[in-house]
Amino acid sequence: MTFSLLTVAYWCVFIACVLPYLAAWIAKAGSFGPRDNMHPRDWAARQNGWRARANSAQANSFEGLPFFIGAVIIAHQLGAAQGRLDMLAAAYVVLRVIYIGLYIKGVGNARSAVWALGFLVNAAILFIGR
Repeated sequence: MTFSLLTVAYWCVFIACVLPYLAAWIAKAGSFGPRDNMHPRDWAARQNGWRARANSAQANSFEGLPFFIGAVIIAHQLGAAQGRLDMLAAAYVVLRVIYIGLYIKGVGNARSAVWALGFLVNAAILFIGR
């Protein structure tokens, strides 16, 4: 399989799969003091502030992946219009990036609104097949 066979929507799935790891990296970036690599979840549980929120954004990003991946695959299988599917998948990824940023900054109400928009976009992806 070559890269040219991947649709924009499939590339968005790849990007969405990378986002939780980016959030985890942010949680750990620039931390001073030892990180316990033998018990990394214990270290993460002891964090607070933006580090804890970045770690929570990581968890939420992993939780949202199955629905997004499934919706994109189903939309492809049902023959969804590729342009519309690509647009919705890109919108979902942009919303997830915004969501992670708002989560890390601690802007709860806006974060929840962006999460809801992402969920609606995901539902739209699921149901755009012909």
